[in-house]
This record gives sequence, C-alpha cells and structure tokens, in this order.
Amino acid sequence: MDAFAYTRADRPESAVRRAADPQVGYIAGGTDLLNLLKDGVEHYDRLIDINALPLADVRESGGLIRLGAMSRMSDVALHRTVRRRLPVLSQALLASASPQVRNMASLGGNLLQRTRCWYFRDATMPCNKRRPGSGCSAINGQNRWHAIVGGSDQCIAVHPSDLAVALTALDATVHTLSAEGPRRIPMADFYLPPGETPHLETALRPGELITGIDVPVTDLATGSRYLKVRDRATFEFAVVSVAALIRLRGDEVREARLAFGGIAPRPWRSTEVEQVLIGRQLNAATIEAAGAALVRDAQPREHNAFKVPLVKRALSTILNQFGRAR
Repeated sequence: MDAFAYTRADRPESAVRRAADPQVGYIAGGTDLLNLLKDGVEHYDRLIDINALPLADVRESGGLIRLGAMSRMSDVALHRTVRRRLPVLSQALLASASPQVRNMASLGGNLLQRTRCWYFRDATMPCNKRRPGSGCSAINGQNRWHAIVGGSDQCIAVHPSDLAVALTALDATVHTLSAEGPRRIPMADFYLPPGETPHLETALRPGELITGIDVPVTDLATGSRYLKVRDRATFEFAVVSVAALIRLRGDEVREARLAFGGIAPRPWRSTEVEQVLIGRQLNAATIEAAGAALVRDAQPREHNAFKVPLVKRALSTILNQFGRAR
C-alpha cells in the first residue's frame, strides 16, 4: 500500500473544501476502499475521514424517506420505517455482504464500491477501468460473473451493489455536495454506461460528496420485494438479482418497476419489461413474454450464457410471488 496522509472532517463543507485535489479521497467504513489500496488498484495522497459528519439520520417527511449517506447498512436494513415502508430496500441490504461488513459499511460507500471483476482487482492485468486504453481482459477471459446486457467492447464488468438495484427500482434521488454547491442526481442518471470511458463510473464530479438519498414512499413501494441469486448463502455478490415493485388489480398488472443486478455494468432498469407487464394478466404467458423482452438484446460471453435463463427464472420467481400474495 502506498503511503498517504490522513485527516478528519466534522462538517460536509470542510470535507468538500479539502477534497478539491483529485489525489484526495474520502473514507467512511473503508470496507472496499482499504482492499483497493492494499491491492494497488487505487492511490491517494490524502484520505479524509468522514465518519464524524452528521449524515447518519433516517427520517420520513413529505412522502420521502431521507437516508443519510453515513448511515450504516445494518442500521438502515433493520430500521422499523424502512422495513415497513420500503421492504425491497431492507431485503437488498440484508442480502448484502456479511453482518460484520454491514455494521461498518455506509450507504454512500456502498453506492460507490467498485466492481468485483478479478481483472480490475488485479493490478497486473489489462483493464480499461483501471488504465484506460489497456484493454478488457474479461471479454475473452474468465467472464462467468460479467455482463450480458449494457456492456461495451471496452468493459463488461458488473456493478456489485444490491442497494443500488433496489434504489433504482424505487426511483430514488442521490443528494451531493461539491465546491459548486448541493446537487440532486436521480438514480437513473447516477451510474454511467461504460461506452468508450468505463473508468468514469458515476456522475459525481471530483471531490463531490454524497450526503443523502431520498426515497419516495408509495403504496407501490410498500409491497416491494428483492430476490438475489448467488453462489453461496452469505457474504457473496449476486449472480443475478431482481428488485420488483408491482401493483395488481385482481390478476391485472397496473404498475410495475423492475431493476436487475448482476447482469450489467450498472443497475439495469428495464422499462421494456415493465411495459410488457402493465395492463396484462399476471399469468404464465405474460411472465414468459416479460422474460423474453428482458434478454432480447443479451450478449452473453463464453462463460456466462447461463445468466440468460437464470435471470428469466429469477424474474419469473419474483413475479409469481406477487401473484400468490394477492
């Protein structure tokens, strides 16, 4: 690990002022950042400890639940209001990592965790995320975990956050602070597609700090669900996952919001699948049509073609849960 200076900040404004230099970064729980530093994947001259910032609140007001960026994953997952009003969010957090990591990791840090692509994590391997223009080792390499939709010829790594998938389905908004002032970024715009610049992963500007997340509270959100398919029962990232908000009237789908994890470089919101469902009876034929729409443009690689039928089965499983619950 390279040597770096370390300072603490007690106010968001002072943290942002100190982070104007691109070689300065923030550290909260450090559950991902410390590994990246040890592996030589990320390098900073100075880290600003933001654990003392007053950004750990969870409160409901005006039809929104505000989640402070410094809230710990475990606290939010078990929060009474979150469990009752946003079950998909609680379920996604409880499916993440391990209890020990959830006790340390912050919500803001979880949204900014880096891909688990082993080529990205190995500083000796070519990787366009780590060193633009060096190539993507995964495209013709071991790509079992990688994207089947939304990738590019520069990168097919998947985003690892369960939280981000749930927040995408919930139409959440990320609040930030930078030297230019506060900003609101819809989750739909927060993560960038890899395109020709896979090293640019989010819409954040240099030194910009996540301060909170606003989640709309609706009847649709109250009945939401999260399904995660993984190789082992705990401390494992999604092979595929689904966050679903579905409202039925009788057997007919009246509203639908769906987001998927493990299949794309960012949380994958599929409005095409939603439109297949809305206005139709939630039966086997409709579910099959929704699955076909989801993978219509899939581009599986040598080792991850199994994700195509797997994500269709995951979608079918969660939609059938809504059908049985009516």
